[in-house]
Amino acid sequence: MRAADKGGKHLCGAECIAAEEHIIPGCEVMIRRAARHSRGAAGEIRIKIERLDDERIEYIKALPVTTRETQSAREGRAVAIDILEKLNVPDAAAVFDRIRETFGMRGAMLLNADTGERLEPDPARGVRVTRMDAEDFAPASSALKEEKNHFREALVLATKAVHAPHIIGEICVSDDPDYVTGYVASKELGYIRITRLKESGEGGGRIFLYRGDGSEAPACIRYLQSRPVLVTNMPDSPQSASPQDALQKKWDGMRRALAELRKNHLYRSIPPIESAAAPHIRYQGRDLVLLASNDYLDLAGEPRVKAWAAEMGTLYGVGSGGSRLTTGSSPLHGQLEKMLAAFKGTEAALLFNTGYMANLGTISALCSKDWVIFSDEKNHASIIDGCRLSGAKIIVYKHNDMDDLEDKVWPYEGRKGLIVSDSVFSMDGDIVNLPRLCSIAEARGMYSMIDEAHATGVVGKTGRGVTEYYGVKPDIIIGTCSKALGSEGGFVCGNKLLIDFLVNRARSFIFSTALPANVVAAAIKALEILMNEPERVERLRENVRFFCGLLRDEGIAAASETAIIPIVLGCEEKALAVSRRLLDEGFYISAIRYPTVPKGKAMLRVVLMSSHTKEDLAATAKAIAAAIA
Repeated sequence: MRAADKGGKHLCGAECIAAEEHIIPGCEVMIRRAARHSRGAAGEIRIKIERLDDERIEYIKALPVTTRETQSAREGRAVAIDILEKLNVPDAAAVFDRIRETFGMRGAMLLNADTGERLEPDPARGVRVTRMDAEDFAPASSALKEEKNHFREALVLATKAVHAPHIIGEICVSDDPDYVTGYVASKELGYIRITRLKESGEGGGRIFLYRGDGSEAPACIRYLQSRPVLVTNMPDSPQSASPQDALQKKWDGMRRALAELRKNHLYRSIPPIESAAAPHIRYQGRDLVLLASNDYLDLAGEPRVKAWAAEMGTLYGVGSGGSRLTTGSSPLHGQLEKMLAAFKGTEAALLFNTGYMANLGTISALCSKDWVIFSDEKNHASIIDGCRLSGAKIIVYKHNDMDDLEDKVWPYEGRKGLIVSDSVFSMDGDIVNLPRLCSIAEARGMYSMIDEAHATGVVGKTGRGVTEYYGVKPDIIIGTCSKALGSEGGFVCGNKLLIDFLVNRARSFIFSTALPANVVAAAIKALEILMNEPERVERLRENVRFFCGLLRDEGIAAASETAIIPIVLGCEEKALAVSRRLLDEGFYISAIRYPTVPKGKAMLRVVLMSSHTKEDLAATAKAIAAAIA
């Protein structure tokens, strides 16, 4: 970003190296910063956006920082001259005083330190240093902050500048009239802050000190202007930095954590999809085939579901206005609970706002510190968090390994306990060994609980889940309306005693505002369609069989009895690269990385819908094989 006043005089500049999703907010911050710069009002603000090749970025360790406290600009000048003399600059005082020639320049003076010759092709413009940022700020770069951090921005620039060919040092006086700290920097001496190098209200500029044959100056300038650089190991802002710098310091830990995620290909951003999550979507202005949605039966966009939801929204309004135990419960809530209980073959059901809250509320209400919980190592985060919140002793058993579970359960015979598992595991798509799990729980007098989130509408002849698949029913069944039912809300199914207990003890139920009636209505209509049209479930299963066969024909190991088909690639970077290539080719498939899956187990998570066409699936299988290759 470059800003000038109404007469075209340069006011300020800033830049950052940031992720694509931060371009718009970054531009907004830069514009606001330029519009209220202390040097005057901007008459023109120019922003240039350039895509950088990751492989060209050079990583340089930040210069070591020391601070020289000075009480006046005169004292600061003496310190700067002393530093220049240590760099063997002849007539150091005269060289330092030439800084005034740079006041108001857009760039810096490139000065031969020994002869005093200026080497910039355009002395009025100077040499600008661009394409640089601090690694520990990316993607939330220093330029993406409301307040300017003089120290960090200067250290980044100085570190790049003194690594340019033939540059032995840099002198800088801030062009911000209110910021009086400046510096002299070199590779040999580091970055030396001089706390007062000018008087308040004065201008500023910079000089790059060049040593050597002037014929090499073009290579030096190319490095300064074109080489992308990220500066690593950035220190915290010094305590004596400006008040604005101090205000930013508290956020530095977050910036470093995000930078580390990005470096390890684990950084996540929110992708805004511009249409309903159907087999074909609109994303970033393009039409794509979507193979990542949990709307397995394509009921979220079903006209009958939308019409009933709209009608009930008109009748009841779009908000419930209270918790279920105060004013938020409509007749629709009770209707859906009765339908869910009938669908799952239990005495009663209780509706929660999400499946996450259903797991959290149920486990933490049921179990306490004198309990023991046995949890599958690949259980969903909501189960894990519910276990932790309960305060119970938690024992994790090997994934779907009932022998390991039995070995770990028997020492706790007679103790209050819960065995809990996903029924369909959300990443691998495999199915729990429910008969054995329930048998172990029954034999030891413990509760059995499964989460049917990815099984409802998918597994079993009529989509009633793993309980239908095996003909076995655990004590507690958790589920969600947000996947195959295309709506929102979690639920618990069990006997009436359990449901009455949860109504009175589950905090995530008691203290949450109830789901709005139109959302509940959508789930009612979707469940009604599923119960009356089980052929949707069969179409989904046929798509899974067809697609897995296509992948095997392409040499890719694939098998699943559910809608989730994992393709393990191992390396996080590779999974991201394949996912991005598929996106470029018109296929939206998620790359799943740590911590959702273990490190080194990154995968493509292909998710099918009953409404995907054979043509869609055939094209996708070929695209996946080509992208992996």
